[in-house]
Amino acid sequence: MEFTTTAPRVLAAGQGLVLGAPEATDRFVLDSAEAGGRLAVVEHTIAPGVLAAPVHRHEREDEYSFVIEGRVGAMFDGEEVYATAGDFVRKPRGEWHTFWNAGDGPLRILELITPGGLEELFRAIDAPGGAGALDDAESRYGCSIDEDATAALIERLGLGTW
Repeated sequence: MEFTTTAPRVLAAGQGLVLGAPEATDRFVLDSAEAGGRLAVVEHTIAPGVLAAPVHRHEREDEYSFVIEGRVGAMFDGEEVYATAGDFVRKPRGEWHTFWNAGDGPLRILELITPGGLEELFRAIDAPGGAGALDDAESRYGCSIDEDATAALIERLGLGTW
């Protein structure tokens, strides 16, 4: 299947749709519609001490994060790991996980989502009043959220939220 877009083949630094709040932004690098549904790519930029997402799992997609800048902390089924610039983090479908900026400066990661589609949830959350998008995340996107585990992590690490 070929790419379905007529967009430029090079997306320059700083180009692309950027949504979110100052604490956490998403730059939409490649929408799944542009890749025949096979892949989506989103660049996340997260301020120090900010949790990027609630503890969640998704049944349809695998996520892969390449750390461009900073230090990411991540939790997978209760186990904490840390990665820095140049590291690659694998987040398989069906596994409870979340991530946060565990450094003193900005965190930038390139998120590869396969198959694509989950980037639409990011877009919905980033929209004005988008916090309500999490309410139908399970039915619409196949995502489950663990609010208790999220609250415990925020309290234990003193994290801010998006």
